[in-house]
Amino acid sequence: MNEQFFQERYPKEYPGTIDTNKYNSLVELIDKFLSKFASRPAFMCLGQTMSFAELDRLSMQFAAWLQQDLGLKPGERIAVQLPNILQYPVVLFGALRAGLIVVNTNPLYTEREMEHQFNDSGAVALVVLANMAAKAENVLPRTGIRHVIVTEIADLHPLFKRLLINNVVRHVKKQVPAYNLPNAISFRAALAAGEKRTLKPVAMQADDVAVLQYTGGTTGIAKGAMLTHRNLVANMMQCHGLFNMVLKEGQETVIAPLPLYHIYAFTVHCMVLLETGNCSLLIPNPRDIPGFIKTLQGVPFSGFVGLNTLFAGLCAQEDFRALDFSNLKLTISGGMALTSPVAQRWKDVTGCEIAEGYGMTETSPVVSFNPPGYIKQGTIGMPVSSTACKVVDDNGVELPMGEPGELCVRGPQVMKGYWKREAATDEAFLPASNGGPGREWLKTGDVAVIMEDGYMKIVDRKKDMIIVSGFNVYPNEVEDIVVAHPEVMEAAAIGVPDEKSGEAVKVFVVVRKDSAVTSDDLRAWCKERLTSYKVPKTFEFRLELPKTNVGKILRRELRDTAK
Repeated sequence: MNEQFFQERYPKEYPGTIDTNKYNSLVELIDKFLSKFASRPAFMCLGQTMSFAELDRLSMQFAAWLQQDLGLKPGERIAVQLPNILQYPVVLFGALRAGLIVVNTNPLYTEREMEHQFNDSGAVALVVLANMAAKAENVLPRTGIRHVIVTEIADLHPLFKRLLINNVVRHVKKQVPAYNLPNAISFRAALAAGEKRTLKPVAMQADDVAVLQYTGGTTGIAKGAMLTHRNLVANMMQCHGLFNMVLKEGQETVIAPLPLYHIYAFTVHCMVLLETGNCSLLIPNPRDIPGFIKTLQGVPFSGFVGLNTLFAGLCAQEDFRALDFSNLKLTISGGMALTSPVAQRWKDVTGCEIAEGYGMTETSPVVSFNPPGYIKQGTIGMPVSSTACKVVDDNGVELPMGEPGELCVRGPQVMKGYWKREAATDEAFLPASNGGPGREWLKTGDVAVIMEDGYMKIVDRKKDMIIVSGFNVYPNEVEDIVVAHPEVMEAAAIGVPDEKSGEAVKVFVVVRKDSAVTSDDLRAWCKERLTSYKVPKTFEFRLELPKTNVGKILRRELRDTAK
């Protein structure tokens, strides 16, 4: 379906198109809105508030230091491995102002995953929380990273609170393993040095890469989606039009429990709320539900960004149900499917209906959304402004309305491609009509139906990706780790329903004859090599695995018979 089809069905309050030339780069956006909303709070975390003016000043200092002291050049890559703390937006905006490409890195990554991402991206600098510095110490000798900046959790708090919180984290909670990085620079020292420098403005172009956002693939190798300044600006504007239907400029506080290194939270909190002058309340550890709820007490929040498992977990808590939700007017869900019981429970508890959207890393990320006030539960809404969607059969032929097929997307938010992977990029798009390579319609790997009213439903997943609490898990990566165990001969990973995480990883294994290896042994093996959400929850031992006549394991058959 073309853009016009959807535009004719949009609510009158929502613009059908955006002007992708309105801003030439994210730097232009940052400069304008940090100044425009200077007196407004931008981010809050652990009891500390940072205004847009402070964010402007600190990010400018960091940018000047990166440029003048480290001598980093536009286009070089900087890995950012931070949770939701005040330093993240400072580092992000500073790196962009210096013309660098940001490589968002999950703080929960294992050393193996860190090493791959640092080397694949060619990162030359790393900003890391002290809590994770020990892992970095082990990995760095095998990478091209030349500069390391270490920060502690309360580095942007006033002196007394900074010393108190950092000492409690380090010495009482013992959450900072010992590390030895003699050439590392402290974040505060970098800011102090940058205060004495002047940034030389960097001219960025709309099609320059701004962020390398890593995502898995059918090969199990994490690939860097090249998100350009144009991509991110476009998706920011597309989302702004939706949020603007209920949120007022410069007057809102939005809860940010999802990690900013994930593209969903990144776009909402660091892009959209920047342009609208609104404040994000950062939650460093949303898994600490009692602490999370305590943080919300007394805060008149008007927006909440989450996903299905988080909504369910919070609604189960009496203290959460006792909060004041009278200001809440926008709740958005993404990252994983929103279930009807959870959506209804949230509405019953908070009085606010959840607006579900759909997206992927390769689309910066939002493709479609349920407009506030026009929500149809069970759907992923309609494509955002200046975006077209269609469904196709296995031959790439467009199917008529109402028939299920692979969802394909065209719009200004679609990535430039995968970093240094031309073949993988071509594979991600439908071939051009003339038979050559095409970069117009991105294949999502999800099976959808487009209905007459323009709303869309996801009905199946074409690819084998598993979604655990909103995070993508690719079976081949898990299988590669499992079969590396000396007792395992074959392995096949699938996703199975899980009440808490939506899906969980289950692995079928064939082991050597007379092997005594157990599920606990294999789980421990995986824990050493995979981020926690990728670790299989269950293992099932088989004498053989179903295969095609050419020997390919049939994961779908295993899914159909899984208990």
